[in-house]
Amino acid sequence: MNKARHNPLNSAAAHGALILYTLIALFPVFVIIINSFKTRKAIFAEPLTPPVGDAFSLIGYQTVMKQGDFFLYFQNSFIVTVVSLFFILLFGAMAAFALSEYRFRGNTLMGLYLALGIMIPIRIGTVAILELMVQTGLINTLLALILVYTAQGLPLAVFILSEFMRQVSDDLKNAGRIDGMSEYAIFFKLVLPLVRPAMATVAVFNMIPIWNDLWFPLILAPGESTKTLTLGSQVFIGQFVTDWNAVLSALSLAILPVLVLYVIFSRQLIRGITSGAVK
Repeated sequence: MNKARHNPLNSAAAHGALILYTLIALFPVFVIIINSFKTRKAIFAEPLTPPVGDAFSLIGYQTVMKQGDFFLYFQNSFIVTVVSLFFILLFGAMAAFALSEYRFRGNTLMGLYLALGIMIPIRIGTVAILELMVQTGLINTLLALILVYTAQGLPLAVFILSEFMRQVSDDLKNAGRIDGMSEYAIFFKLVLPLVRPAMATVAVFNMIPIWNDLWFPLILAPGESTKTLTLGSQVFIGQFVTDWNAVLSALSLAILPVLVLYVIFSRQLIRGITSGAVK
């Protein structure tokens, strides 16, 4: 039974399936990118053909660069996403380590309480969150978005990381304590390096919803100086007329950073997803 569980064919099949699913998921991205280099007529006439000949056009990218402060929107999205991910991983890992390592009264209830955040959407509390941000003077600030996204991502981070941290050898941690390492040193030097695949998994699962979110930027930070890329792209979508060239160009530029970060985390992500399946 153990040999079957550790069969390399299982690992190869899991990796192959993930690659196939990735290609299927990236197909809409491919369609958006090729259509961003087309004329409006070619977008609707031949959406799946490459942008060659008379169909090729850069009008969408020219419009994006001229209308609105695209680079400011990009900077805001990048800051909010990176800082939110940092806090999600830091606080989520610390909470997961405490729940998995220490036994105290209410440990299980605390874990269940944090897990409720996965089942209950944070958008239900939008009105209360808006009132809180207004009272604290954080409306129209990037800090408001960072706080909301951090709170949104923590339940999933704690849920995933706690399961991985329970698998870290107790002998390793006890050896560190015998050598005089503090709990913080054990956490940062021994535990975190061993759960990097899980950290990458949490980062990817939270990165895309944060980067693509429109709801909270529209409510908490609609000001021109705090607009995110997704919100700034809405300027090209009108009630009666939509500039599809500009919309597709803006979406293509917004997709690139996510793809780069996905490639960076992909190896650790695949290890994190498949580790439980191939053990």
